[in-house]
Amino acid sequence: MADKVINALGQDAAYQLTNVIKTPPQYGALTPKWLTRVLEFKGLEAGIYRVNRVLEGDTPLDALCSQDPAKVVIPQGYIAYEPNPREYRLSSIATIINVDTKIQDVYSSPYDQTQEQIGLAVESLKERQESQIINSDDYGLLKNVADSQRIQPRYGRPMPDDLDELITKVWKDPSFFLAHPRAIAAFERECTRRGVPPATVSIAGGTFIAWRGIPLIPTDKLFVDGLKTPKAKTGKTNILLVRTGEAKRGVIGLYQTGVPNEQSRGLSVRFRGIDDQGVASYLLSVYCSAAILAVDALAVLEDVEVGDYYDYTKNPV
Repeated sequence: MADKVINALGQDAAYQLTNVIKTPPQYGALTPKWLTRVLEFKGLEAGIYRVNRVLEGDTPLDALCSQDPAKVVIPQGYIAYEPNPREYRLSSIATIINVDTKIQDVYSSPYDQTQEQIGLAVESLKERQESQIINSDDYGLLKNVADSQRIQPRYGRPMPDDLDELITKVWKDPSFFLAHPRAIAAFERECTRRGVPPATVSIAGGTFIAWRGIPLIPTDKLFVDGLKTPKAKTGKTNILLVRTGEAKRGVIGLYQTGVPNEQSRGLSVRFRGIDDQGVASYLLSVYCSAAILAVDALAVLEDVEVGDYYDYTKNPV
């Protein structure tokens, strides 16, 4: 008589009767988007923001005080404005999301398929919005820094002296530095080498290192050699110093108020209908721009080397 072979319940068979725990979609490309959190924003009604500036030069206010009333000459004139002020117009970033209604009907437990798709698209638009505030050829901060507000690092890698020099360019109540995480790491190395590790500050729900009390906000939208996530160990990037706020004559973000189907600041989600194949379509749009109210509200440290380590073998001190 042949021996009986008894097989225990295997993992593959048991898996068929198991209720597995599922997560919502994990989108690895999302970032905290600190810039849009700490930058002050102003809502527009007509989509245009005109920045009127005073012409530089002598004005009637440039008068000397005299102790002899008989010799006082009251200056006459007026304070002149720039004849052709800069106008910032909101730009549109949009995408269309299509969802098969059959998928929505049958597979929306435990997660609503339509809402998950829309949520991921909204986050993608916000990522693009932050990138445009920094890199847009029209209104991006990097493109609109005045020549007088651009400096170069002394030795390639970012040093405390370089950030001090940057502060002299935005000395009227600067708000924050903005840098790629690798640039911040390079700066921390230099601070550690000098024995002056930077302090930390808490703003907008996050903790950041600070130099002279000014937080260094990380963002991967300040590219290294044109890339968000460079693979090379070396590379060059930029560090911005920003003063934000309309009251401080700083940098402000712009958005459109009162857009139909508004989901958040300047962002709308509109249902476009269902076609004959049962595909539902949604239009997502965000209207944004940024304005620099004064030349000294923004400065940049250019061509910062993020992979240049101090050589102790050649320079032990």
